[in-house]
Amino acid sequence: MAERTREQRLQIMVSEGELQAIDDWRFARRMPTRAAAVRELLKRGLAAEGFAKAGAGVKSQDFSVLGANGHEEPASSGR
Repeated sequence: MAERTREQRLQIMVSEGELQAIDDWRFARRMPTRAAAVRELLKRGLAAEGFAKAGAGVKSQDFSVLGANGHEEPASSGR
């Protein structure tokens, strides 16, 4: 297997609930690390279609792993 080098670091801030949702997803799929789980989620998100583009004036805080009710947003939420 070819060795992969990861030279770039990406840091993000998440809420306690968002981190719990990521960890729950990770453990349900037996992912070896949180970083591996986040990379898999990014890969799936980048491959997804049907999501609306962010409009003018949209802020980072407007995007969340969790919906307004504190639960994971459904896949058809438009994000």
